[in-house]
Amino acid sequence: MNDKERQFTTIVNKHKRTIYTVCYMFSNDRNEVEDLFQDILVRMWNGFESFRGESSLNTWVWRVSLNTCLNFERRKTREGERIELNVDITPADDADYDAMQIRQLHERIGRLGFIDRSIILLWLENMSYDEIGAIVGISAQNVSVRLVRIREKLKRM
Repeated sequence: MNDKERQFTTIVNKHKRTIYTVCYMFSNDRNEVEDLFQDILVRMWNGFESFRGESSLNTWVWRVSLNTCLNFERRKTREGERIELNVDITPADDADYDAMQIRQLHERIGRLGFIDRSIILLWLENMSYDEIGAIVGISAQNVSVRLVRIREKLKRM
């Protein structure tokens, strides 16, 4: 393994939780999540040499992940919605109130537009408004305003 491959492997190991978090925000299907994860790794690998360090590595990983998922969403919209049959039903899960609330929140966040979904995801990851703005490409002030509106949308849903 050469130096570039070692560096890349270190970055992936350090940020794999972030990448999976983004993937799961855009799909509930385990196979799609794995495909998204692989697509993100390919894009990161292809852009690794051209990364100039103008932003933090963490910001770069978030941007690549979010942009890959955005492209996935666009492809999905063009292709039409697919319905999958899931026969793995566990009645005990439905009785768990916390799990139900988490599923409802995840489902509501999934109904938001891409930018709003990205902003709320980054906010839930305890990122500062400046970091969120750098990743999404808007000002910290705009992040603040949008978060207020996003929270209101989620309450109304």
